[in-house]
Amino acid sequence: MSHQTKDDIQDWQIMFAEWAEEAPEGPLKRYYQAGIVAPNTALKDTPLLALDLETTGLDPSKDEIISLGLIPLNHKTIRCQGAKYWMAKPERALNSESVTIHEITHTELAEAPTLEAILDDILLAMAKQVVVVHCVAIERQFLLNAAMEIYGYPFYFPVLDTMDIERQATFKPWWKRFGRAPSLRLDACRQRYHLPRYKAHHALTDALSSAELLQAQIAYHLDPNADISNYWL
Repeated sequence: MSHQTKDDIQDWQIMFAEWAEEAPEGPLKRYYQAGIVAPNTALKDTPLLALDLETTGLDPSKDEIISLGLIPLNHKTIRCQGAKYWMAKPERALNSESVTIHEITHTELAEAPTLEAILDDILLAMAKQVVVVHCVAIERQFLLNAAMEIYGYPFYFPVLDTMDIERQATFKPWWKRFGRAPSLRLDACRQRYHLPRYKAHHALTDALSSAELLQAQIAYHLDPNADISNYWL
């Protein structure tokens, strides 16, 4: 699997230092002040945190986060005892289409705190971690929008995207010509490594699914001794 070029590499340490200066006082500033691992840290030595969200839809500009799961891991171990899970009460009513997917009901969310009430704790749990997700556009954009609304300042974090890793590892140019490109859905990616099948669309289960998928991808496609900057986004 090809590495990023020097021009592509993001030095998250430098950016975190800048954001630590600029961010307003409070949890987000403390998140950036905690810093992040150096870009030359080996993948096998990088603290990783699998993250998944369930939302009321796929549009970050109007849909909301209703649950979030986190599970710490490294290239060989998943620390399920360190898992965290939150539910968040949305401002607007759930729509039937999203309920069918995530199966979280109005009743379950009725007593849940708002996202604003729990985001400080989420930031604390995510501090100094490189986040593992399956499809960076969802998790990063939803949390960015939430931070802008709650703190008035952007929330960014370095990511290993298992979807992007799988795309680079499995894509063949001729597939596009014949319309035979493999699915990049989380379950489909896991099946290629003979990983067990889980019921989808629970934030904690999907975080575990992404964690296991990353470990399989490292075993087959990535170099655990390579700098994390070769792989993070």
